[in-house]
Amino acid sequence: MKVWKKLTIAVLAGGLLLPSGAIHPPKAEALTASGALSPVTPKDTVYQIITDRFVDGDTSNNKPAGFDPTLFDDANGDGRGDGNDLKLYQGGDWKGIIDKIPYLKNMGVTAVWISAPYSNRDTAINDYQAGGAINRWTSFHGYHVRNYFATNKHFGLMKDFEGLRDALHAQGIKLVIDFVTNHTSRWQNPTSGYSAEDGKLYEPDKNAAGAYQFNAAGDLLDANGDGKTDNLLADPHNDVNGWFHGLGDRGADSSRYGFRHKDLGSLADFSQENSAVIAHLEKAATFWKSKGVDGFRHDATLHMNPAFTKGLKDAIDSASGGPMTHFGEFFISRPDPKYDEYRTFPDRTGVNNLDFEYFRASTNAFGNFSETMSSFGNMLLTTSADYTYENQAVTFLDNHDVTRFRYIQPNDKPYHAALATLMTSRGTPNIYYGTEQYLSSADSSDIAGRVFMEKAASFNQNSTAYKVIKSLSALRQSNEAVAYGTTSVLYSTNDVLVYQRQFYDKQVVVAVNRQPNSSFVVPAINTTLPAGTYADTLGGLLSGASASVTNVSGQNKIASFTLAGGQVNVWSYNPSLGTTVPRIGDVVSTSGRPGNTVYIYGTGLGGSPVVKFGAATATVVSSSDTFIEAVVPSVAAGPQTITVTKGSSVSNTFAYEVLTDDQVQVIFKVNATTTPGQNIHLVGSIAELGSWDAAKSTEAMMNPNYPVWFLPVSVPKGATFQFKFVKKDASGNVVWEGGSNRTFTAPTSGSADTVVYTWQ
Repeated sequence: MKVWKKLTIAVLAGGLLLPSGAIHPPKAEALTASGALSPVTPKDTVYQIITDRFVDGDTSNNKPAGFDPTLFDDANGDGRGDGNDLKLYQGGDWKGIIDKIPYLKNMGVTAVWISAPYSNRDTAINDYQAGGAINRWTSFHGYHVRNYFATNKHFGLMKDFEGLRDALHAQGIKLVIDFVTNHTSRWQNPTSGYSAEDGKLYEPDKNAAGAYQFNAAGDLLDANGDGKTDNLLADPHNDVNGWFHGLGDRGADSSRYGFRHKDLGSLADFSQENSAVIAHLEKAATFWKSKGVDGFRHDATLHMNPAFTKGLKDAIDSASGGPMTHFGEFFISRPDPKYDEYRTFPDRTGVNNLDFEYFRASTNAFGNFSETMSSFGNMLLTTSADYTYENQAVTFLDNHDVTRFRYIQPNDKPYHAALATLMTSRGTPNIYYGTEQYLSSADSSDIAGRVFMEKAASFNQNSTAYKVIKSLSALRQSNEAVAYGTTSVLYSTNDVLVYQRQFYDKQVVVAVNRQPNSSFVVPAINTTLPAGTYADTLGGLLSGASASVTNVSGQNKIASFTLAGGQVNVWSYNPSLGTTVPRIGDVVSTSGRPGNTVYIYGTGLGGSPVVKFGAATATVVSSSDTFIEAVVPSVAAGPQTITVTKGSSVSNTFAYEVLTDDQVQVIFKVNATTTPGQNIHLVGSIAELGSWDAAKSTEAMMNPNYPVWFLPVSVPKGATFQFKFVKKDASGNVVWEGGSNRTFTAPTSGSADTVVYTWQ
């Protein structure tokens, strides 16, 4: 049976934060016993902000000391960004986000995802053009790390970051930071014959014990008196310690090896198999967790070593403060040969996906009309079955890596229909800053969509798009059918889709017509809604009307209705489920070790619930009707099902992956010949290696130097285990190697390589 997914209701502080309020306002009452506000859940509406492109709240940080002022877009000399040259800095900062918290709060935003907060490369990135011109770029976006332990001075100092955190938390809004562990900056310039460029990584000063040193405000300081506040740690042009793969651009190499080991756009690619790299990146991530963030958006997960990603996520969640929300950018097309790798990535690593499959289908159905609404509905059903945690996938219409949805769809009616569908579909919706104000692009590039909102929009709280988000964000909070429910398609054609979200007796039915100027008659539809009249939740905002449900020969039916051009109806049935029977909506996180904290969301969870992982009983730290904080018990590693029992009532199950212990990497190697279509996999005695079940083996090993194959695998630290290699073909046929089982002992930290074994 498909398990239900998740929930969060944080208790919010009353009233809106005024821009002139205190830097550190009182924090909202925490949901969790650990004091965290709570991870992001499908109850939330996420708002993505490119920090430099939102609002300039503090002009004093527009041109930090040592920064080339010509890299700031200020042709008129007024000290503020012009919003014209989008390759340059514009001036948005954390104070600017604080100033707009009332705007975000009123829209129903409950989580904000911001650009990477740490120090980035701050020199010009020159692209040489064929005619002799030079395009000068900056790292305004935050994806070119220089020092993970210092703030980006264009956005503010550490006290400013903490002020943003506190201001958001005071209004019950969660904070997600972008985090980049795939690369530093561009180290070779592809527009000048791959000439040497930057890509260096720095770290703070240390004390005699090796601990990083900060001043009382949390910023870097010159602790050793050498006139510098940070120190060179790794240089891709003098990589004596193997911090980078150094293989150059991926180019046309579409293999998994190419994606994971070669450069993305000439960005210096970290060797995530190196123990020193692993330790530094895990230290950096837990440093920012300690600053009180609620989640991580991981950049470029398609290009990352999944074994490293699994270990990083485990390190973050196992650090003080409990589990976090994790989602990442696994960039795919539709259709895409990497789809299977994409859909299983959350199960293999614990990091969910930005839902590019949803994005592609939505763009095609509502944007360019290249797919039918029936096809879009089929995508919802297919992915609901394919994704283990479909309601945790972060859905979106547009973001910083693709063009603006408004550029594709300039007509308000299908634009609004797409937005309403996003807000009521399975998954956790993400709104790209300015989508609610119809921000568009000058062309189809991603950079053209990274407009300076302060210059491009009036922050109008009466736009239809703004009000659609506000209304449906409230519905997502109040009716668990939207946050945790299953999806079924009740009716579909080329242009019309009627779908249902359901969590036990709670239901929401949505009827959408994407055509702006054509009306369609929808025949009577079978439904499980009780007989009665259902008002449009949007109050007619998108021309919706009420629905009538009557019983016809023992079957409840929604009476036939007409959908006018662009009309969207949202009908909600939201009965109380009571407090007696426990029902699980979602769990954060979806993997962890015994002793880790786990958060369970749903209904009927209060009183004296008994939480079990399989047959093992967990310690319950706290509980309410909608939330349980528990501790993963000592239980066999591998897949377990979580249940909540109250008296004689047992909840639905939820899938959870129990790890054996703290995860380290072992890079397995074998010399083996194969026939066309065969790949080498690994199976072993521990859960991380499938517990001798070939169907649960590792992913296929990589073979850039065939017949030698290799694969980094996440295994428990210090564990001694047995393993063998197997061959699999596309039909699932398995050939085991002969001989005795092999034995290996994992390192206690970091990573280790095996010898190159020979197939037995």
